[in-house]
Amino acid sequence: MTIKLSVVIPVYRSQDTLRELHRRIVAALEPVEPAFEIILVEDCGGDNSWQVIEAISRQDARVRGIQLARNYGQHNALLCGIRSAGGELIVTIDDDLQNPPEEIPKLLTVLAEGADVVYGTPAAETHSFFRNQASRITKLALQSAMGAESASKVSAFRVFRTRLRDAFDAYRSPTVNIDVLLTWGTTRFAAVSVRQDERTVGDSGYTFGKLVNHAVNMMTGFSTLPLQVASILGLLFGSLGIVVLAYVLWNYLKHGSAVPGFAFLASIIAIFSGVQLFTLGIFGEYLARMHFRSMERPPYTPLRHTPPHDVRTTSGSTSEAINESIG
Repeated sequence: MTIKLSVVIPVYRSQDTLRELHRRIVAALEPVEPAFEIILVEDCGGDNSWQVIEAISRQDARVRGIQLARNYGQHNALLCGIRSAGGELIVTIDDDLQNPPEEIPKLLTVLAEGADVVYGTPAAETHSFFRNQASRITKLALQSAMGAESASKVSAFRVFRTRLRDAFDAYRSPTVNIDVLLTWGTTRFAAVSVRQDERTVGDSGYTFGKLVNHAVNMMTGFSTLPLQVASILGLLFGSLGIVVLAYVLWNYLKHGSAVPGFAFLASIIAIFSGVQLFTLGIFGEYLARMHFRSMERPPYTPLRHTPPHDVRTTSGSTSEAINESIG
């Protein structure tokens, strides 16, 4: 049977949610598209998630597991799963059950209307205030990197046509952002409002600091905006220097003496020095990324896959069998 739909899930410390996530995905997709597969990419979280994935894959032939050699990050794990997908369409969804699998058919309906990528945008954010602010910073950076108005609607809950991955098939940089890579293959983006549930198990792996760092990585990894900002700052402060020089010369010609005041001169020097260091820092970020690219560091390294099995159960008492198999 030809696989029509691949569900790719990056897994990080989710041993307590994987069974329920699998059950709900199966229940949501079987009436809509029975020819589907589930790819669970374990991002080396350090808990028993891989053992749970192995148990699920033994009981359900539609489930495949991939364990990465170390923790690479959510988007790197997604890239690994996307490249392994065999379906004509790919759904990506988080492992924490905040994105309800029951909303997947809603995304598929919008995709069938002609879009190539459809995001499930939460109707209401359920994160903390600081997390929401960090998410907004990230989306601003993403808008710069994507160059698309849809950046404000981006979420980890998305569906897209598998052929889009051909546009980034040769991508090998360790800095990965799936949403930016998708813009390399299409401009037809859409979004639909979906429900977002409260997290009931564990804590989010994305802290305020990690999200801000992710935004910086996007801007320096996929956009020239920081370089443009550095150029504009250089132009502005260069113009300020010309104005200050003109004032000094005018004062000298009028009064026959230099401008008094060490504090004035020191502040001007400090401003120019700060701008120069800031600009050098931006150049350094880009040089560092060129350096890492020249080293050909892989975006991910699979450690092992779940073994294939000829005979497995795909329905009925799957959840009970999984619970028994892992004790």
